[in-house]
Amino acid sequence: MKYTNLPNTDIKVSKICLGTMTWGNQNTQDEGFAQMDLALDKGVNFFDVAELYPVPATAETYAETERIIGNWFTKTGNRDKVVLATKIAGPGDYTAHIRTTGFSKTALNEAVENSLKRLQTDYIDLYQLHWPERTTNTFGVRDYTRNDNDKWEDNFNEILHNLDNIVKSGKVRQIGISNEKAWGTMRYLQESKQHNLPRPITIQNAYSLLCRPFEGDMAEISHRENVGLLAYSPMAFGVLSGKYIKGTAADNARLKLFPRFARYSGEQATEATKRYLKIAEDNGMSLAQMSLAFVNERPFLTSNIIGATNLNQLEENIESINISLSDDVMKAINEVHAEIPNPAP
Repeated sequence: MKYTNLPNTDIKVSKICLGTMTWGNQNTQDEGFAQMDLALDKGVNFFDVAELYPVPATAETYAETERIIGNWFTKTGNRDKVVLATKIAGPGDYTAHIRTTGFSKTALNEAVENSLKRLQTDYIDLYQLHWPERTTNTFGVRDYTRNDNDKWEDNFNEILHNLDNIVKSGKVRQIGISNEKAWGTMRYLQESKQHNLPRPITIQNAYSLLCRPFEGDMAEISHRENVGLLAYSPMAFGVLSGKYIKGTAADNARLKLFPRFARYSGEQATEATKRYLKIAEDNGMSLAQMSLAFVNERPFLTSNIIGATNLNQLEENIESINISLSDDVMKAINEVHAEIPNPAP
């Protein structure tokens, strides 16, 4: 395994992060336990979860993934071996079963306390805001469109002040953001600098061969402000395994179970995936290995959040850390990207 530090800290994390959002829905608790055992054995010391998980989010399964992780901590005594990240859910119809108060002081305090109880721990290493409260282009929306009906008012300072109290209490060590844009990221950094408030050290955004918008303004922010990317969906919901193109996807594959998750399944994304599959096979790799190795090698990456529904997938995904892409492979990848740029933003 390869390791780095969470930016601006001495917290060492594996460059592969174990994603957990299938546990409690597609995966049982025992399967989640087995994944954590294998990941830790392979040197993965960084786990990412959210109060929202498992996905798809429902009132019936709310926070089950955190409970599974907490039960594993209690069973194994491995809490001190894991850097643990979780998130407070953002507002919206999708999360109305959780709360409707966004990132208010009450919501933040309640969310942290409840996550600590479910996770059976007294601290969270990295606490993240799952998505912005304001209306902006997130979750596959390519362009920003002004919304004059958005009732949101600038509250970056208030959020950071409330997080400051939580950090000072010892319940959270560091904070991060997720699904954010360049403007929101800079506003958090501005308030942090001006008022000596907690500084977001990571941003968890989608990033893969099919989704590279981070390489625009966000890559420069990451470089100049030292905010590390935690890349989610590096396999594009499994599309970048090639199994849907080849027709080898199992009946419990994510897009077979939940076809509405079509962010990476459009016509252009499918054509790009076919071309990436050929590059991988021409160079003696699986598409999964090439896709993950591509993300692993990005200079702005802190950690690559992988997910799997079985141990064979998980082991293959973790082993991607040992693959280096040649200049010729990168040239071929970028030629596809030049012709079909960001087909699944």
